[in-house]
Amino acid sequence: MNATETQHDSKVRFLDAALHVIRAKGYSATRIEDICEAAKLTKGSFFHHFDGKEELALAAAAHFAGMADALFATAPYQSASDPLERLLGYVDFRIAILQGSLPEFTCLLGTMVQETYETHPAIRAACDQAMSSHIAVLTRYVEAAKKRYAPRASWSPESVGYFIQGVLQGSFILAKAKQSPKVARGNLDHLRCYLKFLFNQPGNTRRKEKP
Repeated sequence: MNATETQHDSKVRFLDAALHVIRAKGYSATRIEDICEAAKLTKGSFFHHFDGKEELALAAAAHFAGMADALFATAPYQSASDPLERLLGYVDFRIAILQGSLPEFTCLLGTMVQETYETHPAIRAACDQAMSSHIAVLTRYVEAAKKRYAPRASWSPESVGYFIQGVLQGSFILAKAKQSPKVARGNLDHLRCYLKFLFNQPGNTRRKEKP
């Protein structure tokens, strides 16, 4: 491994460490020393890559968003030809990945923005951009399903995309409060039922149930 590859590897180790530590302790309580300990790297190495904790947080937000995009891009629901099945499959996938400890499945972006929305505008903006990008993807899923199954419905696809993200973020908060993913799974089960209800109202083009 050459020097460039070594530097890249150490930077990724810091970013991966940040994902875990900040989700576990919160942004304010996380120290640079905590990140270095989790990454098993020196403080000197940290400052070779980052000017400080805020710059690390900005890079971590982008790192987290990129990892999430890659995960969802290869998820099973992507192969669904029916747009509503794809949307429901997304919810099923979100339920399936509620695994491991709380820092492993909760959202870095939601965790940071709750603490930093007023005190660190750059972090707030980075979290907003990443979450809005994911909501835009959800909006496209909803828009395709609406076009086929509920073309006359008065609600907007974007509003449903924001609602889905709101359920997810609220569920992560409750999971932290309860110290268990059980409440999050229950909320997403209800979300799935709501989405099915939304596209099966009288006057909509009804789905053909599978035999």
